[in-house]
Amino acid sequence: MENQMSTARQFRRVNRESTAGLITRQLREGIMYGSLTPGTQLSETALAQQFGVSRGPLREAMQRLVQEGLLRAEPNRGLFVKELDEAGIRDLYAARIAIEAAAGRLIISRQDQGAVNRLRTIYAKMQTAAEAGDLEALSDTDLEFHTALVAGSHSPRLQRMHRTLMVETRMCLTALQGTYQVPEEQVAEHRRIGEAIAAGDAEALVEAVETHMQEALDRLVSSDTAERATA
Repeated sequence: MENQMSTARQFRRVNRESTAGLITRQLREGIMYGSLTPGTQLSETALAQQFGVSRGPLREAMQRLVQEGLLRAEPNRGLFVKELDEAGIRDLYAARIAIEAAAGRLIISRQDQGAVNRLRTIYAKMQTAAEAGDLEALSDTDLEFHTALVAGSHSPRLQRMHRTLMVETRMCLTALQGTYQVPEEQVAEHRRIGEAIAAGDAEALVEAVETHMQEALDRLVSSDTAERATA
């Protein structure tokens, strides 16, 4: 008992998110939603002034994002927002296939009708956005669908891994806006995933996830190649 109490005394209660945590979250959102564009160099001085903090917590926040793979460090130059090249995009989508297929199989194994209903609600919202031609809302609900899919697994590890991948995916979705000739195709791809889960068909689920990811990957790689050719 004494040993247990001695160990307990080494820790202090944490009641609020740390300053570094708050900064990390805001920088992550800046990268996710494009206010910090790929390739942007981060200035410690400017950011410290904007956040109204010293450089200590700012550096801690930026190092967290380096560890998450969202910032890259260049010796003698500083920190830059990560740019996704073709190899990085392919790796991102390979990881997403593995995680989202695993999540879907877990939902199937539990016969979780609540998770299925949530997915159906989201792709109904996607349909509404597609019919209205609201590409921003369509992109947001696309992200919401995949987040709900992995959340439905109730696996903390899958959700933790997926959370970082979703920041990079958000960057990709911005590039993908408008690349579907018919936005309803985007809705249909998500519907196939949801209905495969509803039917308890793991094989159809994996096929639907792989097809959806490959469609997105083909457009992203094609778009990236075209941009580099123009440059």
